[in-house]
Amino acid sequence: MRIKFGYKYAATIALSATMAFGAMTPVWADSNPTAITMAIGKVPITNNSYFELKQIHVLPDQSGKIATFTITIHNEGSSELQFIDYWARLKSKSGNQYSARLLPADKDKNRVAPGSTTDLTFYATVNPSTNLQDLVVQFIKWDFSQTNFERVLGEVAVPDNYTDVIPSDGTGTISVGGVEVHASIKKFISNKNEKYHVPTVYLTLENAGSHAVTIPAYLFSIRTQDGLLYPLEAKGLKDLKINPKESKEIQLSGSIPVAVTADAWQLAVADTIADLKLNVAVANFQLPAVSSQEGGSIGKEYSFTNKSGVYTAQLGGLHRLPWEDQDLLTADLVLSNKGDESLPIPKLSGYFLLDDAVKIDAKLIQTAKVIGLGAGTSINLQLAGKLPYTYEFSHVKLVLQENEGEAPATGTDTTGTTSTAATDVLEFSTQAELQAVPTVGLGETYSSTDVGRKAKYAIRNVSTYEDKTSIMYSAMVEVTNLEKRFTNASKLVANFRSPDGTVFPASVAEVKNKVSPSGKALLNVWAPVPKGFSTENMSLLLGEAVTDGKLSEGDKAVADSYVNPVSYSLPAENTKVATTLKNVDLFPYSISIDKIATSIENQVFTLKFNYELTKEKLTEINTEGHNLLLVFEDGGGLKRFEKKFDFKDFDVFNGDSTADEDTKIRLGKRENFKISISDPGLIFNTKFLEKYTLSVYDEFQGQRKLIASQKADWFITTD
Repeated sequence: MRIKFGYKYAATIALSATMAFGAMTPVWADSNPTAITMAIGKVPITNNSYFELKQIHVLPDQSGKIATFTITIHNEGSSELQFIDYWARLKSKSGNQYSARLLPADKDKNRVAPGSTTDLTFYATVNPSTNLQDLVVQFIKWDFSQTNFERVLGEVAVPDNYTDVIPSDGTGTISVGGVEVHASIKKFISNKNEKYHVPTVYLTLENAGSHAVTIPAYLFSIRTQDGLLYPLEAKGLKDLKINPKESKEIQLSGSIPVAVTADAWQLAVADTIADLKLNVAVANFQLPAVSSQEGGSIGKEYSFTNKSGVYTAQLGGLHRLPWEDQDLLTADLVLSNKGDESLPIPKLSGYFLLDDAVKIDAKLIQTAKVIGLGAGTSINLQLAGKLPYTYEFSHVKLVLQENEGEAPATGTDTTGTTSTAATDVLEFSTQAELQAVPTVGLGETYSSTDVGRKAKYAIRNVSTYEDKTSIMYSAMVEVTNLEKRFTNASKLVANFRSPDGTVFPASVAEVKNKVSPSGKALLNVWAPVPKGFSTENMSLLLGEAVTDGKLSEGDKAVADSYVNPVSYSLPAENTKVATTLKNVDLFPYSISIDKIATSIENQVFTLKFNYELTKEKLTEINTEGHNLLLVFEDGGGLKRFEKKFDFKDFDVFNGDSTADEDTKIRLGKRENFKISISDPGLIFNTKFLEKYTLSVYDEFQGQRKLIASQKADWFITTD
């Protein structure tokens, strides 16, 4: 492990030696920061060879401070140079001597061939009060003719204005196994919550060598003005391999107590020497100004980061929706991963701030059935909060937060306690002109694209059921399963809304069976409406039901809000009554009744007919509360009766049957189906019996709608 530093300024070189080269010529970086090299000082060995002090660092350690320095031996002569004849010492300008040792990886580097160079790195424990500018590196040659067996070749003192910190816009060159890797800070982001700063640093590494290199498991820390170190977690570093001329980016994240001043922070990079149980400095970077994280406009994408990676969030819209005697304020978010690696879904929350004064807590709802974000994928999220439906406001701000139990980074003076806090990651704001709910026109469909719940929604028809005092307004919603597996239809919350804004909360008859791929579920949606209230141009507002921040699932789930609202234009009701009982539409069922005949025998009136009941395939429906109602009415008023057939009995398939004992209408064909009623007096009115009407009603919740009526002659079998 070696490093060269790139600077955009010249360091003044102070050399005191028996033979000194003098100050070096400054090397400047151009407008595009590139890796540049500047030695701190040189000391000659021979006329053709010299020592070069390339870098020096001081890193806090549990026992004090560890100084590391790298020298380069340049052999420009014609014969081999042996380092066993030389040594490097470390001392302070005040005269304190420190024992310098070679790193284990460099212990066997004793020979330097002609025309080549060799790097050697030393380490030494120095006093806790020692600063980088206090140090001097001394070079000696073992000389047994001297009384102390050594001769000082020269020394390099670290200048008072020297720094080992790479400027925020500069680039350093790290030597990894002899391969040069350029390192630079791409971006620095820092969020903040009640207890911690949450910094994120993006470090770019570029392989400037000629063969691939694997980056070591470096240690990264934030160093504050006071010298406190707070570790950062590196994402993307493990087994990171970089090919020649290739750049890779790693993300570094951590937490720092808010009591720490967020000024002049540095990124410290260190390497662990396992054999010595020692951390040695690799590089220090001055961190740039914090990049702003605030978002703003609806429809635009903004990025935020956490320890896992970089996320992109887009606010699709804000909606104000009816909810019983309150309103729901909802926000639609798209969370994306634009990176090359999968990311976990972060633990997000948020709140609405109305007119910068009133805070409305919001629950986050994840509608997609996914546990992570693959590279280049996105998911839809919603936040929902409640407010009085009478409350007016002119400005709304959405604050997106991340909730995560964190163990704060341990600095040199912290104890590492555990805490949970919400970190603001993005803000979106808009005037009170909330977005209109998406509208689906007549004959059009709406598709939900959430993974695991892909479905298509359409309005099949509307119906009005009446009794003497009220009406029941109903819409049939057709849901097509677009998934490749059987799945449950989503639980919905429904409201009918009139053009003047009047809202009628509606009930939904949920389908309990799973729907097959490409299969359909029919959801009956209904609400009581005052008699005389116009249902013309009524619309249906549907949203996905939410319970405790999650999509409602299970029979016992009670919705407390809804998301993904869509308004459906409703077609005009078909009020035409068919004049024949063939192909009567009771979707998804259809019934044909023919060969209708009447008879009176032994004081019993009998209505007999053939029928065929069919059902559209791959269609699920909840028929609870629905009856097929047959009403028989004599034209002269001498005979009238009603007979109900529960829809729930239809699906007990009976096939082609003439079983007299079966009194239920079933799927399939049936001949000579009989309805018999005792009526001893009817025989005496035979001469008055001429015409009758047999009608089919769709009855729901005790209220009915006439579908078809057919007139026929008594005692004559119809076609």
